[in-house]
Amino acid sequence: MADRKLIHIVDDEESIRKSTGFLLRTSGYSVETWASGTAFIKEVRQAEHGCVLLDIRMPGMDGLEVQQALADMGVTMPVVIMTGHGDIPIAVRAMKAGAVDLLEKPFEKSALLRAIEEGFARMAAADSASSSARDAEVRLAALTPREQDVLTGLAKGLPNKTIAYDLGISPRTVEVHRANLMVKLEVRSLSDALRIAFAAGLGLDS
Repeated sequence: MADRKLIHIVDDEESIRKSTGFLLRTSGYSVETWASGTAFIKEVRQAEHGCVLLDIRMPGMDGLEVQQALADMGVTMPVVIMTGHGDIPIAVRAMKAGAVDLLEKPFEKSALLRAIEEGFARMAAADSASSSARDAEVRLAALTPREQDVLTGLAKGLPNKTIAYDLGISPRTVEVHRANLMVKLEVRSLSDALRIAFAAGLGLDS
């Protein structure tokens, strides 16, 4: 089940849903079809995570409105836009809003599969980043509050003396905390410690 790649086809034209769905199924993908953007948005929170193949021009909610609604709801499924010949300026707006790719109808099978795979690659990258963040947060939880303060200072690029001044402790104490946090994080170099800090979001607001 983990290897299942699901594509949500959102298009008001039944012929497009059928032909594109057939093409994708015969290429090894799972497919769910939606006859309108409104229907998709209504059920998207319960829908299985996958890549969205979204038509721009639809009655009710158009593709841009669906894309914006997904963003507003915090739904991170990658979106590939399908567009008619005259809709390129609209489709460009969709790209600027984060769409993976745009396909001008009628599109070639190779172009469709390439866009879909890029969408799944984005999903994998996002999942990996999320996993890294969770792992980093677990590892940082082993540090004392003061050790986390020191690591935050290091993540901001501050020298030991500045960290010591900011925290009201001696530079020697900063060095001790720094050595201890590296042991607890099970890293050998500052760069490895910083990688964990950045994954957890430390020092990124500076």
